[in-house]
Amino acid sequence: MAKIAKRLAKVREGIDRTKAYGIDEAVKLIKERATAKFNETVEIAMNLGVDPRHSDQMVRGVVNLPNGTGRTVRVGVFAKGAKAEEAKAAGADVVGAEELFEIVNKGTIDFDRCIATPDMMGLVGRLGKVLGPRGMMPNPKVGTVTMDVAGAVKAAKGGAVEFRVEKAGIVQAGVGKASFTDEALTQNIKAFVDAVVKAKPPAAKGTYVKKLSISSSMGPGLKLDLASITGGGQA
Repeated sequence: MAKIAKRLAKVREGIDRTKAYGIDEAVKLIKERATAKFNETVEIAMNLGVDPRHSDQMVRGVVNLPNGTGRTVRVGVFAKGAKAEEAKAAGADVVGAEELFEIVNKGTIDFDRCIATPDMMGLVGRLGKVLGPRGMMPNPKVGTVTMDVAGAVKAAKGGAVEFRVEKAGIVQAGVGKASFTDEALTQNIKAFVDAVVKAKPPAAKGTYVKKLSISSSMGPGLKLDLASITGGGQA
């Protein structure tokens, strides 16, 4: 415990918890303090001025990070025939129909992202209680219910990140690794923030992005100045 406390105290040195940092300075500080023995994930959290209990204030979408996520994403695809072969050729890790349904329905999920062709949704819809709580239910709004399974698989493998606002009004996701260059992380963060800002529902009133912060897996969180990312004022 003493070693952990000492490490935390060290990584927090020089951090002003009340300051809203510019994106360039924040990325530099986060990378300097990612001192764990593994390649820490850089995470972003956005506190939004929405009430997701109301369907017209739901915020969700998908963003293709320009420099990927830095992690290996296992993709499962529900498809038959030619589309199943297309998914396999594109690099899908698990492909199937009824047989895959039985495996997943028993609780075995060997993938991180789930894609389905439209004709499979009658089957996949029955897996709502299994996939839903994990945020893995295919949805046409985020491109995971599609006939272009090859494109969807490649996007998932290449850095597509889904986001969905939680009950407390927070959207969070991994946007890269501490080993990324400053420029790569900055580009990913800007792309993610831009996607969430563009997903603002018409019913949302007042300040949309109330708070924005980044952190590494084992490091301190830093508040970000939204204007340094968007180049403008408050969203």
